Amino acid sequence: INTANAPAEKGFRYMPETGEEIYSSFLGVPIQRLGEKLGVLVVQSKQARAFSDDEVYALEVVAMVLAEMTELGAFVGEGEALAALHKQPVMFRGATGQEGSAEGHVWLHEPRVVVTNPVADDPKKELKRLNDAVAELRLSVDAMLTMNDGGDKEQMAILEAYRMFANSRGWMRRMEEDIARGLSAEAAVEKEQSAARARLETVPDPYLRDRLHDLDDLSNRLLRILTGQGADTGAEMPPDPILVARNIGPAELLDYGRRLKGVVLEEGSVGSHAAVVARALAIPLVIHADKITTEALNGDRILVDGDQGIVHLRPEETVASAFRDKIAMQAAAQSRYASLRDLPAESRCGTRVGLHMNAGLIADLPSLAGSGAEGVGLFRTELQFLIRAHVPKRSELVAIYARVLEAAQGKRVAFRTLDIGSDKVLPYMKRVEEPNPAMGWRAIRVGLDKPGILRMQLQALIRAANGRALTVMFPFIAELDEFRAARRHLFEEIERERHLGHALPAKIEVGAMLETPSLAFAPAEFFETADFVSIGGNDLKQFFFAADRENETVRRRYDMLNTSYLTFIEQIVTRCTEGATHLSFCGEDAGRPIEAACLAAMGLRTLSMRPASIGPVKHLLRRISLTELRGVIDAARADGAVNVRAQVMTWLSAQDI
Repeated sequence: INTANAPAEKGFRYMPETGEEIYSSFLGVPIQRLGEKLGVLVVQSKQARAFSDDEVYALEVVAMVLAEMTELGAFVGEGEALAALHKQPVMFRGATGQEGSAEGHVWLHEPRVVVTNPVADDPKKELKRLNDAVAELRLSVDAMLTMNDGGDKEQMAILEAYRMFANSRGWMRRMEEDIARGLSAEAAVEKEQSAARARLETVPDPYLRDRLHDLDDLSNRLLRILTGQGADTGAEMPPDPILVARNIGPAELLDYGRRLKGVVLEEGSVGSHAAVVARALAIPLVIHADKITTEALNGDRILVDGDQGIVHLRPEETVASAFRDKIAMQAAAQSRYASLRDLPAESRCGTRVGLHMNAGLIADLPSLAGSGAEGVGLFRTELQFLIRAHVPKRSELVAIYARVLEAAQGKRVAFRTLDIGSDKVLPYMKRVEEPNPAMGWRAIRVGLDKPGILRMQLQALIRAANGRALTVMFPFIAELDEFRAARRHLFEEIERERHLGHALPAKIEVGAMLETPSLAFAPAEFFETADFVSIGGNDLKQFFFAADRENETVRRRYDMLNTSYLTFIEQIVTRCTEGATHLSFCGEDAGRPIEAACLAAMGLRTLSMRPASIGPVKHLLRRISLTELRGVIDAARADGAVNVRAQVMTWLSAQDI
């Protein structure tokens, strides 16, 4: 804050005990280190004037020095900087980034690098140190790319984007300017890193936040090169490491590889590069564990519940014992589910339900055989676009889609075309500010307005099929005309491939995701033309109840077992039956056993879910009669119930389930 007349500012509060009434000018800068606010440094003057840029910069440097001195424990007794606060049990409620459970000991990712020389007298020397360190950093990134050459395409794309940041001229220029003004190379890097972290707090866009995280990761590496504190921190990684970090770049996570038993992050997102790598490595991941890096110490005992998004730090023995019991019960349950893997999901009344899995990466595909999934009900094709800094080449997409079909070994794979927009914005796509992006320019609306990428993707799918069956699903269809237009693009590309003499799919299915209530009321032609319809449960529920699924205040307010919603699902089943259209349900609710059973009772015969949910859902379906369950639901509706969950739970208890 830099103002010539502080008492006139809206946020001014007069406090007589301070004696500040004689001052007019006010300059305040935060004392912060890597985004953590420690205090405020203020100077005031009686003369009414705005402080100059040089004065502001000088105060920022002093604030930085104070922050470093605080980190070194300069204002407390030796050893008191990490006092006894770090001894009590703490539970963190975060969010699931990758399912799974793990017990181990904390390994702090890049413990804070201590900068002991924030200012320097020789800018030329510091500039050379910076340039040498950046050159070494770029070589290390190139080496990681070389080591991963020919490996997983998604991981390679992540590293390519990472290298682009390492060669950013703007990043270098800002650090060079700070050195020219008297900072050491380390302090210049840390100043830029702190600025990036401050920007993170104000950037709502998930893609931009991920890019700032990549820049933060690069800054960490550069600081370790400059200080020599990276090779050996003095601590030894435990045999059962659970990595704890504010955030982590994809390259850093790839460095650790499969040594980790789990990962806990303060930040991150389900679609972040780190989450992509965690899924590929099958590492349990909890995100949004707020302030865990300031609480955890290397070697602390830690329990990670990736299924619930919960972390227990320094747990009491009773908690640890209960957690181990839970893991043991899960292992026993997994053993039961494994015994059902090759058996059908057939209810006691003889109704068979097809259970398929959702996927989006090559690394997901081993679960196809391991889970007993009958196919891939949803393959999200946008992930290959989101993790790249440029539009993938058609040949790259052909190779990826072909690998998916080969891994499926003849099982059905429903490829959903690009669902971009909303919270998934491509780095090379012009950003459009929208007040409600979830209901804005996204998915098929983008594809039809800008058909170049859509047609290129359709070409890649046709070529990848190479004589095999192909299933294409268009997302976010709201009316018949949109489906007609999307379908026309597909068949025009098929004719083009035929003209070029390329192999065509042996069989082609064309369907749509029903995510908007309007499509349930489409003309009969839609249901007669579409080979299949897949209910996108997550979006459909939020639009049906007008409840944003990203809003924690309202998203849990409405239950899928609400009578109105079940009646709406029943209507969709009826429309598809009349049009002889295959119907499936895809979404979080499909993977919850009770909800899945109710969907099946309402007439759904295909459900698509996370691979880990297939076992529990199949286990319940094989133990109940769907005919009886439908009777329970119908009776509750006839009695005027707003929600049927209580009646369903009572019925299940009576069945000893």
